Amino acid sequence: MKALNFLAAFIGGAAVGAAFGILFAPEKGTDTRDKIAEALRKRGIRLNSKEMATLVDEIAEEIKAGEDE
Repeated sequence: MKALNFLAAFIGGAAVGAAFGILFAPEKGTDTRDKIAEALRKRGIRLNSKEMATLVDEIAEEIKAGEDE
């Protein structure tokens, strides 16, 4: 069970790291959202444009909150 928790934490950390990398890349917001959507689709996760915008906004808020600490 511990190995499964470790694996889940590792995958979650990798996803968050990738999201940070994409969000801080010097590209237009629409291009960044498209890249995030494509990465999620490759993993079998389908989001409509409103859900994607919400996800990106939530990630951006978490990043800003982390910077303020």
